[in-house]
Amino acid sequence: MITVRLALVAALALASLAIASLARPTGAEAAAWTVDAAKSRIGFSGVQVGVPFQGRFKRFTARIDFDPAAPEAGHAVVDIDLASAETGDAQRDTALPQAEWFDTKATPQARFEATWFVAKGGDAYEAVGTLTIRGIRRDAILPFRLTRAGSTARAVGHLDLVRTQFGVGQGPWASGQWVALEVGVEIDLTATETASKP
Repeated sequence: MITVRLALVAALALASLAIASLARPTGAEAAAWTVDAAKSRIGFSGVQVGVPFQGRFKRFTARIDFDPAAPEAGHAVVDIDLASAETGDAQRDTALPQAEWFDTKATPQARFEATWFVAKGGDAYEAVGTLTIRGIRRDAILPFRLTRAGSTARAVGHLDLVRTQFGVGQGPWASGQWVALEVGVEIDLTATETASKP
């Protein structure tokens, strides 16, 4: 029995929720950040026939402009190579790129794009934007916590998704009988501040 599902985000992930009541101010500045891939991770988790499993995406890129003092002026794009998904199970990992799941021949990448950020108090923030998987784009909010030491920052967040909202798991896999519909996306990004952008 083949399996799997998932998404992104990122990391970068991602939770589907429309927010039309927030307006993004213009004219503010945001700092540009370079992600350290060796110290960063975009992972996912799910349940197959009642047994939890975890995985990760080995390849992704991230472009981030973000200033904690002006989060509403930020912007980020995380592109995830869906063919790089691995869970440690050979059968599952072979199934993931196939048409029933990520369909990487037709849509090789997933994308999370944050159009602005919201400060929630303390070290808590939300990245507000869209998540696109298999060509299906939905509004998404990624909650995360940010810690900073000098010019280096670490963002850790989690996003809950329903995989079938993005067409992940076709045919007999669409019911959730074998693989749960609910999946989690975990992001853990370490980045260095490189410049401020006007």
